[in-house]
Amino acid sequence: MRLLLVEDDVLLGQSMMESLTRHGYTVDWVEKGGGVLAAMKVEQFTAVILDLTLPDIDGLEVLKKVRQAGYELPIMILTARDDINDRVKGLDLGADEYIGKPFALEELLARLRVLIRRQSGSANETIQVGELSISLSEQSAMYQGSTLKLTRNEFKILSHLITNAGRVISKDQLQQSLHGWDIGSSDNAIEVHIHNLRKKLPNKLVKNIRGVGYIIEKQ
Repeated sequence: MRLLLVEDDVLLGQSMMESLTRHGYTVDWVEKGGGVLAAMKVEQFTAVILDLTLPDIDGLEVLKKVRQAGYELPIMILTARDDINDRVKGLDLGADEYIGKPFALEELLARLRVLIRRQSGSANETIQVGELSISLSEQSAMYQGSTLKLTRNEFKILSHLITNAGRVISKDQLQQSLHGWDIGSSDNAIEVHIHNLRKKLPNKLVKNIRGVGYIIEKQ
């Protein structure tokens, strides 16, 4: 799953990026608010982590512009501000969650998992489609009660498909979910990952929509 991190503190941003990557997320990081909408127009993100204190534009204004533009993805606010009015205003403007600075990584990860599960329509710890389920906290997948032995990239691809169940995901979107803005694999590599993933799952659970992409249908 791919996150957009908006944080101007270089040390904190680097630390968050490294920590989130270790926990299975693909993270793209910008240090200013002005590039957020531009990035969202051409890329697909699972969620946004948005600092309020940015050098060019206030984070609340960024949040307002994102929601006015019609983007509905989950947004978590980061803030060191003590004023409760800022937090209330952020929630009223469309933030889904907030966490105060300083924060514990474990809490940030837990709140992210809640946002992603909620976006996928699941209130439980696992996200489930039929007899297939994934656990974001354990980075594991199960089918009919048996654990699937997946590589890191296979799990990332499966997570992206299952959290977007019912939607066709293109090869380019899958590639971006693995590598973000970094130079990543080719379409052929994505096909290899999909081929290996499909061998570990029931026939046609991951469907190929020729010329468009791949889908796990809602059940």
